[in-house]
Amino acid sequence: MLIRSPKGWEIAERHATPEETFLNRRSLLKAAGFLGMQGLLSAAVNSDVYAAKRNPDYTLDRPVTDEQAATGYNNFYEFDAEDKQAVRNKVGNFVTSPWKVQVTGLINKPLTLDLDDLIHKMPLEERLYRHRCVEAWSMAVPWTGFPLSALIKQVDPKPEAKFIRFITASRPKEMPGMSVGNYPWPYHEGLRMDEALNPLAFMVIGMYGKILPKQNGAPLRLACPWKYGYKSPKSIERIEFVSKQPATFWNALNSNEYGFYSNVNPNKPHPRWSQATEKFLPTMQRRPTLLFNGYEKWVAGLYNGKET
Repeated sequence: MLIRSPKGWEIAERHATPEETFLNRRSLLKAAGFLGMQGLLSAAVNSDVYAAKRNPDYTLDRPVTDEQAATGYNNFYEFDAEDKQAVRNKVGNFVTSPWKVQVTGLINKPLTLDLDDLIHKMPLEERLYRHRCVEAWSMAVPWTGFPLSALIKQVDPKPEAKFIRFITASRPKEMPGMSVGNYPWPYHEGLRMDEALNPLAFMVIGMYGKILPKQNGAPLRLACPWKYGYKSPKSIERIEFVSKQPATFWNALNSNEYGFYSNVNPNKPHPRWSQATEKFLPTMQRRPTLLFNGYEKWVAGLYNGKET
């Protein structure tokens, strides 16, 4: 897929929110322009839940991406497969409340959860994560959520559960992009169990101290920052524990370009472009791509150099 030239929402890098500014919520609101009463009230309503305490174990080597850039440049084929900037204008009819998530398969304690369950039963925190798309653009985002391992612990997997499969929402009437192209909906992805139990695997319900926007995967998405972005499914409705490696959406469409593991690797080019560098939002300035997206110390031991 060709990388579209950014436009519209782009701002100069000097205007991107630096990490030290984001640390202070009041400074962020001022910097982002939330001076009106509506913005302040919205921030106040969401602050208790979505402005969770930041986990200091997860830091960045770059500034946090401007919020308008991160919420205005989205790969979400269910809404638009061609124009990333158009996605946020096409999510209005997508219903995210109420929302149920079924957790099934090879587990001893099957669950059906709603967003309220996740908010009040899971250990919420904020993490600063790098995010790297297979198309070579990247961003740095403050996610609010909980470790996937916390959910795994609750459902008590059986010994034969070796993989986890994620199935996302499939609502053609609410998701206009589903009527275009020949794709194997619903979107589905998977992780090996040891990947899912890794501390980095993070279930997301918010970003920038607020509820997760629809275009970014509301109300629940996965963040696996050492993998290319398509390994982090959005708008998850079902989580299944299975014994065999599950089929995944892009791997099923084109296994030569999209592997099951899809770990970020600057030394393994995509068949149609190099992965040696990335374009960092919002300026699209080039940066060297880091092995495992900079998370080598966390995950290299999972692979022994074989699945990169």
